This record gives sequence, structure tokens and C-alpha cells, in this order.
Amino acid sequence: MTDGQQSGRLAIITGASRGIGAAVARLLASRGMRVVVNYRSSSDEADAVVASIKSAGGHAIAVQADVRDESAVSAMVEQVRTTMGEVEVLVHNALIPYAIKSFDEMSWEELGGKLEEEMRSAFLVTKAVIPGMTARGYGRIVYLGTGLSRQPRERMIALGTSKAALNQFARYVAQEMGPRGITANVVSPGPVDETSLADVFGQEHKQRQAAQTVLGRMASPDDVARAVAFYAGDDSAFITGTIAPVNGGMAMD
Repeated sequence: MTDGQQSGRLAIITGASRGIGAAVARLLASRGMRVVVNYRSSSDEADAVVASIKSAGGHAIAVQADVRDESAVSAMVEQVRTTMGEVEVLVHNALIPYAIKSFDEMSWEELGGKLEEEMRSAFLVTKAVIPGMTARGYGRIVYLGTGLSRQPRERMIALGTSKAALNQFARYVAQEMGPRGITANVVSPGPVDETSLADVFGQEHKQRQAAQTVLGRMASPDDVARAVAFYAGDDSAFITGTIAPVNGGMAMD
């Protein structure tokens, strides 16, 4: 089976009403997966993503849940299980709000709060889908990270630190779940255009970031979605515990 022939596998994409999450949902659906478009508050946008998938012949539903809330996550997965079956693919993309400040300006509540909510959401959604994946002996988990977890940038300490914790969490999930046929990987984008973060620092900053890549541009949500789709599919069956940079050569290991 290839990434282009997914035989109706069932995927949840958290935070899929816009940006990278929406691009992932559309691409996985185009490759034959049944997708759950999770959203927290943007119901109209989530419905639009579902409508675009259905108009292209795909299968999708929208399900509301704040992934920081244990009861909401449990209810979402149970609803999906009842109506569509066990989740086989989890793409955890939901962006947890954070302060954009320097260390001097930041309080512990802002830094520690981001760390706690980042890890809580990843923990909760992973915990919720693992039993079904274990029962099937199959699972693909893809977490969305950021290049800022390794390459610091001004005022991004909260995001970079919390995503660095997510990277290590993913490795431990990969280690423990591997014997069950479940892989876990991180897709780690550099600067991505057409997202809520892209315009925070203004057009001049975006141009500087584009110039720092060897490809001369920022990533698009579709660039990131294609990397996610690889890890969500069967071509990546023997790859787990990795962190994949999608940064146009901005940083090279």
C-alpha cells in the first residue's frame, strides 16, 4: 500500500479548520483517508474544509473539541469511534496560544502555562487514540513541532521551549508504542506563510526569513502537509522517533 492508496484509514487532525491543519486534512482525504476535522471555535471554517473535501469526492466530518480539555477529547474520540470506527492516524496540529515576548518581559505563568498546555494537549489526544491503535496493531502519530525548538528566535521562547518538550515526548511515545505497530514522528516546519503566526512580525520580517532559506521562500501549508502525509501513510512504516525539518534549508544538520 502506498501513500496514494490509504484504503479508507481514519485520521483525526487537530486544529484543522485553517492553515496547516486544513491543508493536511485536504491532502489526506485526497489520498483516500477518511478525515476528522477537529476545531475549537472556528465552526464555519471547519465546515468549509469539510465541504471542500466532500466536493472533491472525499469523506470528512467536523468535530468540535478543545484539546486541552480531557473530557472534550474523550468525547470527540468516542463520537468518532461510534460513527466512523477506530482512529488509525492522529495528526496533532492544534496551536495552543502563547505569549510572544522576550525572556525579560515574560512571566513564569506565561512560559509555564504554555509548557503545561502544550504537553497536556499532546498527552490527552495521544492517550485517547492509543487503545484503538493498539487493538488494531497499527497507528501513525504525527506531531507538529517547529524549527524554533532548536533554532532560537527573538520573542519566541514560549513556543520554542514547549515544542522542544514535545519533541522528546514524541520519542518516548515512539519507543513505547513501536512494539504495538504504532509510529510517532514530529514534522518541524520553519517559517510558514499563510498562517496566523506568519504576519505577527510584518512583511519585512517575512522577507528576511524567506531570504534565509536556500530555496528563497517561506514554506506554504501544502509544503508541510506533504511531509505530514508521508509520516501518516505506509511508506514511513519503518520510521519512528524522528524529527523532520521542513525549512527550505534554513537550518541543516
